[in-house]
Amino acid sequence: MNNYLEQYNIIWDTPSRNTSESMPCGGHDIGLNVWVERDGEDGKGDLLFYIDRAGSFDENNQMLKLGRVRLRMTPDPFAADLPFRQELKLRQGYVAISGGYGVQVEVWVEVDRPVIHVEINSAQPVTLAASYENWRLNEREIPYERRHPCASWVAYPGCVTTAPDTVDFDGDSVLFYHRNRNDRLLIDHLIPQQGLEVVREQIPNTQRNRTFGGTMRGPGLIAAGTREGSDAATPYRAWQLRSAEARTHHQLDISLHTDQSETLAAWQAALEQLATVSANDVDAARTATRAWWAAFWERSYIALRPAPPNPDDPVWQVGRNYQLFRYMLGCNRNGEYPTKFNGGLFTYDPGFVRADLADESADFRLWGGGSHTAQNQRLVYWPMLKSGDFDLMPPQFEYYRRALPGAEARTQVYWGHAGCSFTEQLENFGLPLGWSWGWPGTTDRFHTRPPHFDPTEQIAPWLRYLYVSQLEFALLILKYHQYSGLDIQPYLPFIESAIRFFDEHYQWQHTLNALRPLDANGHLVFYPSTALETYKDALNPADLVSGLKGTVEALLEIASDLLSADARSYYQGLLERIPPLPMRQLQGKTTIAPAVSWTEIINVELPQLYPVFPYEQYGLGKPDLQVAIDTWRYGDYSEGQLSHVSWHQQAIFCARLGLTEDAARYTLLKLTDSGRRFPAFWGPGHDWVPDHNWGGSGMIGLQDMLLQCNGRQIRLLPAWPADWAVDFKLHAAYNTVVEGRYMDGKLEILSVTPPERAADVIEVERANVT
Repeated sequence: MNNYLEQYNIIWDTPSRNTSESMPCGGHDIGLNVWVERDGEDGKGDLLFYIDRAGSFDENNQMLKLGRVRLRMTPDPFAADLPFRQELKLRQGYVAISGGYGVQVEVWVEVDRPVIHVEINSAQPVTLAASYENWRLNEREIPYERRHPCASWVAYPGCVTTAPDTVDFDGDSVLFYHRNRNDRLLIDHLIPQQGLEVVREQIPNTQRNRTFGGTMRGPGLIAAGTREGSDAATPYRAWQLRSAEARTHHQLDISLHTDQSETLAAWQAALEQLATVSANDVDAARTATRAWWAAFWERSYIALRPAPPNPDDPVWQVGRNYQLFRYMLGCNRNGEYPTKFNGGLFTYDPGFVRADLADESADFRLWGGGSHTAQNQRLVYWPMLKSGDFDLMPPQFEYYRRALPGAEARTQVYWGHAGCSFTEQLENFGLPLGWSWGWPGTTDRFHTRPPHFDPTEQIAPWLRYLYVSQLEFALLILKYHQYSGLDIQPYLPFIESAIRFFDEHYQWQHTLNALRPLDANGHLVFYPSTALETYKDALNPADLVSGLKGTVEALLEIASDLLSADARSYYQGLLERIPPLPMRQLQGKTTIAPAVSWTEIINVELPQLYPVFPYEQYGLGKPDLQVAIDTWRYGDYSEGQLSHVSWHQQAIFCARLGLTEDAARYTLLKLTDSGRRFPAFWGPGHDWVPDHNWGGSGMIGLQDMLLQCNGRQIRLLPAWPADWAVDFKLHAAYNTVVEGRYMDGKLEILSVTPPERAADVIEVERANVT
């Protein structure tokens, strides 16, 4: 049982200075940044929260906040001379705030419906003013140098604007929404840009008629006009609801709806139905929500040095922050779209991330909204296998399933063969970003597309020829099936198409280059290619060689029963065509090379260790472990390649190789306190705040230090320091759950479910474990 969760609750005894000191709260697919701030002009205390929701993508495919809510009570319970407490109650999944006059506030989100509730109880009557605040009041031109939130438009030579929202009173409710204008959608620029008009109908239009927003109301609250204001240098307008009288109980309900409705009336009717039903069902929703969160915490946990808790101990912080980050991931249980690596649902005003962005609104984030960077995004979802959070994973899988027809049609148009071709960065309708493809007429030398450039490839050198991530997501889906036993047949077409692309594409390419499909040894020739974004013009890159081999092996091992006899025969033959991993000698040691050859190094990734993770060609219990260890120890790496920030995965590599000291060192760098008021708001690193691929990679490394699977074998404590006491419950392959307690260098408690799987558990014999 997760007996230690309460010690990880975040408790503040003073209000926050600004949104950068906000606390995450959420559920369903909604994220709130919650904080209490004293107004600089009148000193009154306001309870505020930003609203974000998965799938809130505008015409530019920018991910927009759904607004900000401000609550003010009279008399003021948050005045400077009154007691204050704000607590994130993890087990129950809500934020509790208390102040003077016996005021107790609960902010929570339903897990089964997209509805936010604020409940206020007080010892003496108070009045409530609740304001919905919106800053997208007018058409706004996005400056040329500030287009990262709508990443496709970076370097576009023309004007780009954000369209305004619609906000108004609807009786005693505030109705707010953004409905995409169908005559100005990004997809309609990218399809002709990339020469794909002939397959337009096969590319899913995720933008047309997309409407997102909601309604804010509450019993006893009446419309009270609008006011103008400014917050974090962003002007806004507020639509205010007020209580008709002072009361000891107030309730505010915000219902959200997103749909590609053919008419605005249809969207509004569905929203009204949701708001009406949820208003009559608050008690049942609260019970269901708290029951879900309680079960969420019981299905897995890692508690480091929990007794007694010492918040100043970096090892204890690792355990606490692991739980906090997992909570943030749990807030997107039912998302139409996956949790974004660059802030998820919890970004805040960018001026508190970078001072030079102080004039931007809370909609700003680097690396886009509806766009997707696969190497970053994957790290958010891998840890969900061992945490057993299988119900959180389908939004990521659906991203690829929805876009598959367009990605296959794209391959046919460009090269005339089968298979899907998902690029490293792509929009949620499956096409490469406009900036990486290249805009004609731009003055940006990295993003301009020369008139005679290859019409099938991106101009951006980091991303050219980079398709390998589709293999990793295919492998992740297979592992999801192996761990959970859940059905993956809807995703099998994507898995098979992702694999087939590399076989057919490089046979086609080598025939053009050498008049035959395979080399003299009967192997595929992966050229031109790239080893991740780093080693360019690569021949047979290590990540692609190991990725194709590892994914095909996993398909045959995990999902063979879903394949026809002909398909199994094809994949067996494909394994014979995959070339060997490239090797090189470094300091007298045989090591894995990034590729057979390359011409330039332009980033800081480590593709030579992708055969360790994610593709599992090397590791504990596998052949030639020393080769992988020597690759880590003797590689000619730059300082940047050994960084711990953001998506760097050194802790994972070291844990998989059984290198306890290195794994622990990098895990401490990853998961100790962020330096921000909320300790799991890491970043910006390479990306943004909170940096979710920073947290995800840290989670994976910590999990792998505790437990690793190799076929049916379960290795316990393969890279665990002797002085890190831990209680844990993790999931292993084949519907297995492992619980244990490790203290004073000994495994004191071990429980395996189902019991017959205990025979497959290996406690690694190490000097610092026994």
